[in-house]
Amino acid sequence: MTFYVEEEIPLFTQAPLLSDTPPVSGQQLSAEKSDRSKTTLPEFSVQALGEQIIAAVMDITGCPHEAQVELLLTDNEGIRAFNNEFRSIDSATDVLSFPGLEFDRPADFGRADRHAFDPESGELMLGDIVISVEAVHAQAAEYGHSLKREFGFLLVHGLLHLCGYDHILPEDAALMEALQEEILGKLAISRA
Repeated sequence: MTFYVEEEIPLFTQAPLLSDTPPVSGQQLSAEKSDRSKTTLPEFSVQALGEQIIAAVMDITGCPHEAQVELLLTDNEGIRAFNNEFRSIDSATDVLSFPGLEFDRPADFGRADRHAFDPESGELMLGDIVISVEAVHAQAAEYGHSLKREFGFLLVHGLLHLCGYDHILPEDAALMEALQEEILGKLAISRA
């Protein structure tokens, strides 16, 4: 399994981001690695948690392949630009998913042909996820849970979309919500 994390904006590096409060609007955040190594919040490792979550999602969805996912951490302006460019919705959101596969039904990995696999690693290229760090902070504060829980929830949500799940119809939404809770529960990532 390969989980690539790219940061336009670091998840936990500046002093105002070291608490469970959202950054101040307009605040400039540096993504330089030298700053990140000095002030990274030890609450959790994005890389390690991401790998655990991907493994849990692949297990629960029955994916028979090793998977590859790319994650981009950005701010509200960055995710707004992606949302506008790819969905023609000119507003920020919390998470966007860009699946690498098309599914007739959720988690039907049998349709993956040779083009769906990385020629070097042999891994199934599930797709890309974009998460707004500002949304992680704001929603964690709004819902009264940790940054780890909110980040984990958004990543699970995005991964399920990469696996063909959606929440357009009420029954599909109920299934997706149940899977999200099952995966987070399996990893002991609780709302508290």
